[in-house]
Amino acid sequence: MIDLEKEKERVILVGVSLTDQEDTRKSLEELKELVSTAGAQTVGYVVQSREQMHPATYVGKGKIAEIKDLLWELEATGIVCDDELSPVQMKNLQDELDVKVMDRTLVILDIFAARASTSEGKIQVELAQLKYRQTRLTGFGTAMSRLGGGIGTRGPGEKKLEMDRRLIKNRIAQLNRELRDVKRHREVTRENRSRNRVPVAAIVGYTNAGKSTLLNQLTGAGILAEDKLFATLDPTTRERKLPGGQKILFTDTVGFIRKLPHHLIEAFRSTLEEAKYSDMIVHVVDASSRQMDEQMHIVYETLQNLGITDKPVVTVFNKTDRPDSDSLAKDLRADYTVRMSAKNGEGVDEFLKTVEAVLRQQKVYIENLYTYQETSKIQMIRRYGELQSEEYREDGIFVSAYVPEEIYQKVKKGQGK
Repeated sequence: MIDLEKEKERVILVGVSLTDQEDTRKSLEELKELVSTAGAQTVGYVVQSREQMHPATYVGKGKIAEIKDLLWELEATGIVCDDELSPVQMKNLQDELDVKVMDRTLVILDIFAARASTSEGKIQVELAQLKYRQTRLTGFGTAMSRLGGGIGTRGPGEKKLEMDRRLIKNRIAQLNRELRDVKRHREVTRENRSRNRVPVAAIVGYTNAGKSTLLNQLTGAGILAEDKLFATLDPTTRERKLPGGQKILFTDTVGFIRKLPHHLIEAFRSTLEEAKYSDMIVHVVDASSRQMDEQMHIVYETLQNLGITDKPVVTVFNKTDRPDSDSLAKDLRADYTVRMSAKNGEGVDEFLKTVEAVLRQQKVYIENLYTYQETSKIQMIRRYGELQSEEYREDGIFVSAYVPEEIYQKVKKGQGK
């Protein structure tokens, strides 16, 4: 019987250490996971310490010779560089090594393309891929047939280059129009939420920290949650009732990662902006990761780049059921921290009480006596606020509650004991 199974690509990871060799090693370990998620196998590593990356070939000539020998020795089919290569660097490396040359950005884009399932996700990924390709067309133009300059002397390579450039430009314009429509739809949805006065908590974190698992645990969303990088890309919003009775919306967002390609950040900006318009940030951290501190730093750095700096943050140290989780983990930038296992539900009650406490800080405490003709106001408090107690008296209902400021103006009439 003929085995038709696709042969797995064997790649060598290449990194340049500009400052700390240890940081480069950690970055390459993460790149290994990315490569595995993309469906290839890592068979070797090459790291070069340099003051700066080689502008023409990423690494120096000596390392290129070493990579050549390693490719032959390990029967590798390509290399993956840990940084985004310029068009010139990629072309020169391909010419020198005569194998497939990829970079971190290309691998991440490939994973995103495989994982995108909704129309919005597919538009965003295709847009990022085309922008990446657009910047590389010129770099490879010289490799195509070109007869010379001037009218009537343009070769087929130059013509193809111009056609590709025009096609990509037109497609990018079309995708941008589609994305604007999606963004308008998202803004309408956001306005409806705001009108209904339901608070929103955006779940952010490093990829594979357990954001989707947390959302499933809280709301029974049933979304894909695997122990893989970028298991889910498309944002999901689900409702949950808090212990005090108030409803809240939890929104899952795309995971962050070190050296996240700027094309992706731009393409996914409308998705990531869910965090910008939320009432609080739920920062999920993998407490069992040896790179936990660096991952937290990257998440805060990405949030800052997106202009999200003024939201209360609840950090969830997840995966506490694992024996290697850090029981002393701290996040000095968070307003609250909670230890949890989103997988088995341990710590969920404490987390929900913490979320309630954060929302309470954004509310006004009232003690009002409402007549029996004003029960509609109590219903409004139940729906949008947090009812602490109600006491039925002869002259009305005495209520103590926390209510949002915009609701306070509508229910404060009749205040008194």
